[in-house]
Amino acid sequence: MSGPDRLAEPRRTRRGAALTLVFASVLATGAATGSWTEDAAHGQNEAPPARSVASSKDSDKDRGSRGEGRDPSDAAADAAADAMADGKSGKDTAEAAEEAVSRSGDRWASVYSQGEYRAFEQSLDGAYTGVGLWAKRAADGRIEVSRVQRGGPAERAGIRAGDRLTAVDGEKVAGRPVTDVVSLLRGDHENTPVTLGLRRASRAWTETLRRARLSTDSVTVSRLPGGAVMIKVGAFTKGSGEAVRKAVRKAPPGAGILLDLRGNSGGLVTEATKASSAVLDGGLVATYDVRGRQRALHARRGGDTTRPVVALVDGGTMSAAELLTGALQDRGRAVVVGSRTFGKGSVQMPSRLPDGSVAELTVGHYRTPSGRAVDGRGITPDLEVEDGAQERAETVLTGLGPPS
Repeated sequence: MSGPDRLAEPRRTRRGAALTLVFASVLATGAATGSWTEDAAHGQNEAPPARSVASSKDSDKDRGSRGEGRDPSDAAADAAADAMADGKSGKDTAEAAEEAVSRSGDRWASVYSQGEYRAFEQSLDGAYTGVGLWAKRAADGRIEVSRVQRGGPAERAGIRAGDRLTAVDGEKVAGRPVTDVVSLLRGDHENTPVTLGLRRASRAWTETLRRARLSTDSVTVSRLPGGAVMIKVGAFTKGSGEAVRKAVRKAPPGAGILLDLRGNSGGLVTEATKASSAVLDGGLVATYDVRGRQRALHARRGGDTTRPVVALVDGGTMSAAELLTGALQDRGRAVVVGSRTFGKGSVQMPSRLPDGSVAELTVGHYRTPSGRAVDGRGITPDLEVEDGAQERAETVLTGLGPPS
């Protein structure tokens, strides 16, 4: 079986840089999969995304025999595996693998411990261990809480959207990549403590929370005052694509759809493609390459093409969410409103290392149906709005008639 699985979100090459959404190809050997997200960068959440894992042996088979002239990322994966096989253990082993991966020059490369990767796998079902908050980088570089999960530790502690996150367990977070902040916030085990430094207006305080096992509720549906239906997709976890399709089918006849992808850090590409099938009647969703081999993703036939659609995006719209946005924009199926998306369109291939950890390296990129590259560029909305984006999106939606 072959095909794409997920997108990777940005992070530095470091062990434990959590929040990864991988866009990978499932190898013919039947790779294991997993997905998650955690208090994330540029509006990512604490819920995990997906990825495909192949053993080092299977990866070597896919790459070909070792030797000169291979892709640098392939050589880095081999070097990481060799370092693990040299008998090193613990911290030394992890550092050796990280060093080998970093030498590739691949800015999206990363090494994950066995436990961290298990969290990815478990999160395919839309669950994660964290405190129940979403975070984003504000224009001034500070980290801001963008949303709080109902019933989670953060909400119970009185934390709310708009609060500034200044420190995690004593480490200042201003100016740090949000993915680094994510790795500080999340944990492998429930009931472990994490102390947050917070600021609200002139008030500054610290709050110690206990991490909990939480569900992501990745798709929420609500009615807007004018009768339109807003579908908020927080991440593309297992079942989210069908949830979007179901929401569109249940919408009142003629009602417009506001598809809110703000802060969506990505997830399973298969789910994003399935979600596109809600408002597309088949056709191309994206093309992508894996080591030079071109492939394509297509929507299912039978989607509702009669309703007006507006897609709402921001700088936290990433990976699989950008893939969906680009497809709807290129095919004239949605007006895109908001701010430029993050720009993560690289294809990663994870490889299992001898000790069970995972090295992940870039092997290709994807493009929208019209051939636009997303990686490093993002998607520019049809109507760029920073403040009051939802209100503008609702206004645009009310002015749209049924698509011709």
